[in-house]
Amino acid sequence: MFLKRFYVVTLLAGAVLGQDAIMATGTNFTLTGDAMSYLFHVDHASGDLIGDHFGGPTSDFTPPASIFSGGWHDALSNARREFPDIGRSDFRLPAIHIEHADGDTVSAFLYQSHEIVQGKPSLPGLPATYGEVGNVTTLIVQLYDNVSDVSAALSYSIFPQYNAIARSFSIRNNGSGDIVIDRASSFSTDFPNVDLEMIEPHGDWAHEFQTVKRKVEYGETTFRSSEGYSSHLHNPFFALVSPTTTEATGEAWGFSLIWTGSFAATAERFSNGYVRVLMGLNPLHTNIRVAPGASFQSPEAVGIYSSQGVGGMSRSFHDLYRNHLSRSKFTHETRPILLNSWEGLGFDINETSLVTLAGEAEDLGVQLFVNDDGWFGTTYPRNNDTLGLGDWTPNPAKFPDGLQPYVAAINKITVLNETSALQFGIWVEPEMVNPNSTLYTEHPEWVLHAGKHQRTLTRNQLVLNVGLPEVQDFIISTVSRILDSANIQYVKWDNNRGMHELSRPADDYTYILGLYRVIDNLTTRYPDVLWEGCASGGGRFDPGLLHYWPQHWTSDNTDAANRLTIQMGTSLVYPPSAMGCHISAIPNGLTHRNISIEYRGHVAMMCGSFGLELNPSELSPEEADVVPGIMAQAKRVNPMVISGNFYRLRHPDSSNWPGVQFVSADKASSVVFAFQQQYVVKPAAPPLRLQGLDAGARYRNDLDNGTYSGATYMNGGLNIAFPMGDYQSTLIWLERQ
Repeated sequence: MFLKRFYVVTLLAGAVLGQDAIMATGTNFTLTGDAMSYLFHVDHASGDLIGDHFGGPTSDFTPPASIFSGGWHDALSNARREFPDIGRSDFRLPAIHIEHADGDTVSAFLYQSHEIVQGKPSLPGLPATYGEVGNVTTLIVQLYDNVSDVSAALSYSIFPQYNAIARSFSIRNNGSGDIVIDRASSFSTDFPNVDLEMIEPHGDWAHEFQTVKRKVEYGETTFRSSEGYSSHLHNPFFALVSPTTTEATGEAWGFSLIWTGSFAATAERFSNGYVRVLMGLNPLHTNIRVAPGASFQSPEAVGIYSSQGVGGMSRSFHDLYRNHLSRSKFTHETRPILLNSWEGLGFDINETSLVTLAGEAEDLGVQLFVNDDGWFGTTYPRNNDTLGLGDWTPNPAKFPDGLQPYVAAINKITVLNETSALQFGIWVEPEMVNPNSTLYTEHPEWVLHAGKHQRTLTRNQLVLNVGLPEVQDFIISTVSRILDSANIQYVKWDNNRGMHELSRPADDYTYILGLYRVIDNLTTRYPDVLWEGCASGGGRFDPGLLHYWPQHWTSDNTDAANRLTIQMGTSLVYPPSAMGCHISAIPNGLTHRNISIEYRGHVAMMCGSFGLELNPSELSPEEADVVPGIMAQAKRVNPMVISGNFYRLRHPDSSNWPGVQFVSADKASSVVFAFQQQYVVKPAAPPLRLQGLDAGARYRNDLDNGTYSGATYMNGGLNIAFPMGDYQSTLIWLERQ
């Protein structure tokens, strides 16, 4: 039966010959990027999809490696598979694992047909990359399991300009009983026997996006999040590199999952040396039931290849995610300089103190004033973090007339040296509830809980079950009511704990789908609001939320030295334009470190959203004198951060003199941030070699007012004389002459 279907479709495939990005020669498929190729084919004997190549440009299908076929591991164990299932001689981890209606867990998905689509279909209910005809092409491969009556549709979308492949799949239950999805990896590909190392993100609260590099040995090199969210501990991203790959040279492959929930990432080297890459849902939080006639849709995962080192891979992700993932109108716009009330006032706020703080912000050139936590609650006033979460009504003791007249008073303040009014923003945490709240008193059944098990508190709060439609509707109506009540132009959406009592593994999947419904509704309804995500910092800095929100608070750790490492790590996959960073007071609240305001300012302005998190009246005279210049620098730098190309020149983990660089798309301008961590008598700081310039052009710099060729800057570098003392920094502009 399979062979009959196979030959019929082969004849039809000739109609799609001639496509540039995707070529189908019979059932040999070639996906071609500007500097990348992805090849796979249908095995005639088995009907399986077999991978051939993911890497630099190639156009030929060559014979596979010769592997000894004796012993226990033959057939599919020695094949490089595109959609590996379980139970048919392949002993490696599968991309798909289904418990069928009869309890059987063996699947055999065989090729049935394919089609090539110009452009890219959307994924209903899920964030995903997007594109039009001319910048993305999609291959959809239909597979069928004849025994279980279950079908699969594999989607491959190629963005040639970014050497990127976006993959997802759907499973349809065509039978008469429920099936259960136990494992779902959106991106699955098998590498040949080559030496690879994994760059893996790890961290914790206030310690996000640290990285470790480990060799991909035999067995599983793996990490996962089981917190219900993408989490601080890990991030749904990793890179594979050759042992000789550097920041600027060599091969690098990046894998990123467009998902906000629990996930798992694995590189498994088998006995034959092949390395299987899997990126998808965490099996601990899967077990997703699919009814007859219904479908399961996996999240989308993106794979990017670069022959220009880790930095080349990062810049491809930055451009892809800015241009074809983040859909906000603000994604490509400069962001207002903001002042957040939290570090200045904490919970001790009222209308008078906040308007006073906003007036002090005006004197510094702040453009957006953000009212953080503590503004809501009536029966349970939000005077500390044990009260009121879930009761989103302005506290009458603090705002006797509600938000409207208070926000109007903020808007009457004129931004320094501008004619525009000071904008107003507000903090919310709509997915959470305190037990001491009216909401919890009325709806204790709305929180995540498992039967009679104790409901575990973290930060004195519980998690609302956003998988419930009634909770989704409550959040949508509540946030809408807040936004309709006053001229609110910015929302900081926080989330301050992970999920504990999941009654069923699939509750996480259902929750995240509900969250996407809520956020899609609100961002569509209020497109002129600048939304910023936050989860105690970077606990949900992921592509799923980046689709809806253009920026995210990168970390609650505002110590500039720590932040430099966190921001560089985050930039492995996320554009600096999507990061938020503020100058906070010293000594720093976490590290108690005293760092100059210039250094703090330079680190903060490396992010798309720059601002202050302090009380202006508490600045020292020396700091107050410097702040206007920092604000002016930040405004000049911001367009470069929003749209420029980003280069990590030296990392603080490997150099006492780290540095980064932004280069405009036309290479006409560049800004360099150079840092000295610790003052040493000797050795001298090494020259800082720049990247991304036009080698033949000449650029004038404002460090020594010299004019040199791009080649000189990139090969000879800049010698920077730092002042004496720890934590010094310099900002350097280059302009093409």
